[in-house]
Amino acid sequence: MRALTLVADRKIEVLDVPEPAAPQGGEVQLRIKAVGLNHLDVWGWRGMAFAKRKLPLVVGVEAAGEIAGVGAGVTDLKVGDRVVGYGGLTCGVCKACREGRDNLCENVAGVMGFHVDGFARDLLNMPARRVIKVPDGVAFRDAACAPIAFGTVQHMLFDNARLEAGESILVQAGGSGIGTTAIKMSKAVGATVYTTVGDDEKIAKAKALGADHVINYRTDRFASVVRKLTAKKGVDVAFEHVGPDTFNGSLLCLKRGGRLVTCGSTSGQSTDINLFQLYLQQYRIIGSFGCTIKNVHESLAKMAGGLTPVIDTEVPLANVADALARLEGRKVFGKIIVTF
Repeated sequence: MRALTLVADRKIEVLDVPEPAAPQGGEVQLRIKAVGLNHLDVWGWRGMAFAKRKLPLVVGVEAAGEIAGVGAGVTDLKVGDRVVGYGGLTCGVCKACREGRDNLCENVAGVMGFHVDGFARDLLNMPARRVIKVPDGVAFRDAACAPIAFGTVQHMLFDNARLEAGESILVQAGGSGIGTTAIKMSKAVGATVYTTVGDDEKIAKAKALGADHVINYRTDRFASVVRKLTAKKGVDVAFEHVGPDTFNGSLLCLKRGGRLVTCGSTSGQSTDINLFQLYLQQYRIIGSFGCTIKNVHESLAKMAGGLTPVIDTEVPLANVADALARLEGRKVFGKIIVTF
């Protein structure tokens, strides 16, 4: 069978590998139909010093497919069911897992597609407890965005930032996979959305998603524009995932008592902040990583209700290297989907 495999830094190949054995007790076998690409894939492709892993490595951190086999003891899934997989290697028994806080598992063994073999292969076996059914009417390409792109945003906006109707939010990098999702989810609950993009072509696209104010960060100082548009009051929430290039500007955009939620740092790993500003303005800075299995269910329900991901391009398995380069170069507007 085919497996999209990272064999060296920036070198990815489609290899022919043995099919998995029949699923064991408590397991199901997935036949993959679509894989969503994320910046986590880009980091893995580049080669990151902090990633404890061995090459070759099957890539793909989120995907959708169908059940191809069921092991003993699995009663809630059957062959032919359309599903997505939760890629965090959680233990399922620690206090956090028992409470549904899967992304805070005390014994997590890594992330599929980054630390260990991932989803980008024709067939794989995994525990049934980490497999979620896809509602009727949700396409594979959309469902493939649920575990990371949608789930991450769901967790950030509503579990952590507690965004409410009538509030305002600044979404950084509004043309990215999670940026486009954050715009749509924020508008769906009645928030006013300010967002940044990297070129004028993306301005109209972001407005078409519902963004109220769109700023080209390459030509304007976004913090100054947001302060002006809000009559110097600032926004309630800043949605961060860019890192040092925008982090302090995002803080400047917050009103007193505002919340900054961050799930990533694509422009670097560290930055300095003004502690005087932090406590005087009573900002709340919230770190958010991944999502829970509940968030994946919530994301799929939103898709079934019509709130679907923005798809930039769909590419065949053989063209993944080009797709990763497009993602790294920030040329995307929405998600890139790899089809099987």
